[in-house]
Amino acid sequence: MPNNDALSSLDDLRVFLAVSDAGGFRTAARQLGVSASTVSETITRLETRLGVSLFNRTTRSVMLTEAGRLLAERLAPLVSEARAALDEAASSRDGVRGRLKLNVPGAVMVDILPPLIDRYMAAHPDVRVEIVVEERLVDITAADCDAGIRYGEHLEQDVIAIPIGPRHQQAALGACPSYLARHGLPTHPRELLDHGCIRTRIAGAALAPWEFEREGEELTVDPPARLTVSTGGALAAISLALSGRGIIYMFRNWLDPHYASGALVPVLQDWWPRYDGPRLYFARRLMPAPLRAFVDLVAEERGR
Repeated sequence: MPNNDALSSLDDLRVFLAVSDAGGFRTAARQLGVSASTVSETITRLETRLGVSLFNRTTRSVMLTEAGRLLAERLAPLVSEARAALDEAASSRDGVRGRLKLNVPGAVMVDILPPLIDRYMAAHPDVRVEIVVEERLVDITAADCDAGIRYGEHLEQDVIAIPIGPRHQQAALGACPSYLARHGLPTHPRELLDHGCIRTRIAGAALAPWEFEREGEELTVDPPARLTVSTGGALAAISLALSGRGIIYMFRNWLDPHYASGALVPVLQDWWPRYDGPRLYFARRLMPAPLRAFVDLVAEERGR
C-alpha cells in the first residue's frame, strides 16, 4: 500500500518539478547542482509513496505520465508560494534574505543584467542569486524561478512585465576592414546575398532571416550562412567577425565598442532596425522579498 499519508518534503517536490520542466534527470540534476542518481532516487521514492508512476522513462527521453502532469500543474504554484513564504519569513526590516532565481536569455548577460546584479548583491548580501541562461520562453513557476527576462515574446495574462535595461535597442551589422577590402561594402540589404555572413541561431529553432527597415520600408533577407553559431556563442561570433570571417548581424550595443576602435566598420547603417528592449516578467500572485527588492532596483534604475 502506498505511503501517501506522509507528506513529501519540499525538496523532493522541487526535484520532481525540475525533472518535469527539464524533461530529463541529467539536465535537472545540473540545474539543481546534485547528481543524476540523487534525482533518480528522489523520483523513485516519491513514486513509491504515491503508488503511481510520474514519468515514462525510455533510453532517450523522460516524459510525464498523466498523473505526473496533473501533479506538476497543481504543485508548481504551491511550491513557489511555499518558498516565497519562507523567504518572506526569513526577511526582516533590517535586511532581505532568501533566494533570487532568474531565467534569462544570453542577450542580457553581456551588458544589461550584470551591473544590475552587482548593485543588487552589494545592497542585499544575504540573498543567494542564481541565474539560469536559456533562450526558450519558460513557465517560471514550473521552472522554480522567481522571474524571467525575455524580448517581445507573448506572455501569459497572469504575469507582470516591466522594462529592464534600455527601453529600445537596435540591431546592427559590421565587418572588419580587411573583409570589406576583399569583398566590398554592400549598399543595399539584398547585396548581402553575395557575401559570406556570420549567422546566429537559437538552439532548436530555425535560422531567422535578417530584418531591415528604412523610412517606413521593411524587408527581410536570408543571406548565405558562411558560419552559424548558436546564440550562446555570440561573443565568439563577434570575434570571428573581427578576424575577417564575414559580416555579422548583432545587437548594436555589443558592436559599438568595436566600431569606436575601428576594428569593425558599420555596414548598411541607415537600414538598422529598432525594437523594444527586454522585459522582466513575474507572476502577479508571487512577490517574495528578494524579488520585490530586485524589482525596486530595476524601477530605480529606470528612473535614472
